[in-house]
Amino acid sequence: MANISTLVTLPGNLSRLFGRCPSTDQQIRIVIPAESASLFVMHRFATTLVVASLIFNCDLGADVGEGNVNDLLNQARAASRDGKTQEAIAFATKAIEADPKNGNSYYIRGQFYEMTGEHAKAIADYDQVLRFDSRAPEVYQHRGSEHFKLGHIAESIADFDKFIELIPRQAPYHWQRGISLYYAGRYVEAGRQFELHQTVNPNDVENAVWHFLCVARSAGIEKARASLIPIKGDARVPMAQIHALFGGKSKPEEVFAAAKAGDPPAAILNTRLFYADLYLGLYFEANGDNLRAREHIFKAAERSQGNDYMGDVARVHADLLRKKDKK
Repeated sequence: MANISTLVTLPGNLSRLFGRCPSTDQQIRIVIPAESASLFVMHRFATTLVVASLIFNCDLGADVGEGNVNDLLNQARAASRDGKTQEAIAFATKAIEADPKNGNSYYIRGQFYEMTGEHAKAIADYDQVLRFDSRAPEVYQHRGSEHFKLGHIAESIADFDKFIELIPRQAPYHWQRGISLYYAGRYVEAGRQFELHQTVNPNDVENAVWHFLCVARSAGIEKARASLIPIKGDARVPMAQIHALFGGKSKPEEVFAAAKAGDPPAAILNTRLFYADLYLGLYFEANGDNLRAREHIFKAAERSQGNDYMGDVARVHADLLRKKDKK
């Protein structure tokens, strides 16, 4: 797959939320490397949030206090840029102490907690922001993602639904909602979400696979195989072999052979093997082979790195399996 270039529009009406943002719409071109390009980087609103915070140095809350609070938040951002996340959290906390009614400070600290994987703390900060502004769409998006990472499936769906209610045009891009619906057992709705996402992201094997999984759960494996969405142009390794596997035209060992081909560097190999394990686990689960499904899901969870959302999916799935064992 060639690098993805997309034009992101920052709506001027977000100035209600971001105190220092321009009042007119702004457009910025984002280029995503092919190696990273997937269903899970096509969500343009998520890109908008990153661009807004990094380029415009935006603040949540139009009436942010001047002086000490702004200075502390600027220091927090600077520390974060330098990779000093704990220091960034400390500065944001001081900003909150200086002005407890400043929603922007909670929002920024919540994002830092996301970075450190402190999901419950991030949710608590986003709760506080929504007390100040209950119609802040990006906060629902962030909080929904954090709820999912903690296995709070119903809560994540509620937040994602609110996000779409506030910004309806984002509905086709919301693959996270489809995944949450899948784990909630709402397979028909989840399938419809992935069908909708296909209209804006037609070349992604992962979207086709998740749609397959929904159909397999709701209508059986044979119908899922017959209705597998055809995909062309997803050059990520080993996505072609994964798609063929779900279509009954490949074998698990071919997926791993493709992942290891070409003697890739360790980091790239780990990413390839992560996706191989994740989708093999889901494949075996859909086919009723729970033993091999568990083996690969747990391996994928072990291989997952950083804050990548699909790594979170693997970890959540593994946690759900462990909880099932305790029952």
